[in-house]
Amino acid sequence: MQDRRDFLKTTVAAASLLAINSVPRAFAAGNPMYTNIIYTKDNPGRWVGKAAIHAPQVTVTGSKVNVVTNHPMSNEHYIVRHTLVLEDGTYIGSTTFTPADKPESSYELPAGYKGKFYATSFCNLHDFWLTESMV
Repeated sequence: MQDRRDFLKTTVAAASLLAINSVPRAFAAGNPMYTNIIYTKDNPGRWVGKAAIHAPQVTVTGSKVNVVTNHPMSNEHYIVRHTLVLEDGTYIGSTTFTPADKPESSYELPAGYKGKFYATSFCNLHDFWLTESMV
């Protein structure tokens, strides 16, 4: 029985690593495979004119990343979640919002990190928005 558990744990770990390593390719700007699935300021797809209040705005101070989505919040239309992911697919964190919250979140980058990272904002009506940044 222990061998089976070890096998299942190893399989789950390997599948997780494969999924995480595919994240940067999924977020790649201009990837035609993800048109109308992932939206950006430069590629708003069917949501032309909505980038200003949906694409996350990112500021970096030292190793602290602040993410803000300038979106009005109501029970019918709101930002559901922010997520921060490094270029290699490393998950840094996420924040889930209710309609009563302000869509603002903060995350700490790993010590000494240099490179790209991705902030996402998910709207309950206007889908998944991405901002690519560099530090």
